[in-house]
Amino acid sequence: MSAVTNPATVAECLRVGAGFAQGDRNWIAEQFATLDARLAGFHADATELEVSVKDRDARGQKVTLECWIAGRQKIVTTSGEEDLHAALNDVRDDLRRRLNDAKTRQEPRHNKHLRENGQEGVPAQAAERTDAETG
Repeated sequence: MSAVTNPATVAECLRVGAGFAQGDRNWIAEQFATLDARLAGFHADATELEVSVKDRDARGQKVTLECWIAGRQKIVTTSGEEDLHAALNDVRDDLRRRLNDAKTRQEPRHNKHLRENGQEGVPAQAAERTDAETG
């Protein structure tokens, strides 16, 4: 993956939705700051995060974190933890896992030769022929 000129960060991409006030945004962004390293591979202008809570501070509250990255499917994580901080940590950790899983699915598997030579999706025999023909 090439370097991103304007990498996404939680502080830049986070919106607060239902159940949160705009004043809650900064402390939520601080809790989600560990996502910055994972989001850095995506362009800020093509990445959005939205966190919302239903029935805040009540039994059965539900925190939802949605992530939109251009060219990928929307990722939605939820938590039913009764403690708001625990619920925010839960959705943050789940999003990080799912972003890591999505990245792993896009990389070539079980073929170190293809990963090292940048010939993803080219069968090894065809890659050797191509190298021999051009070499």
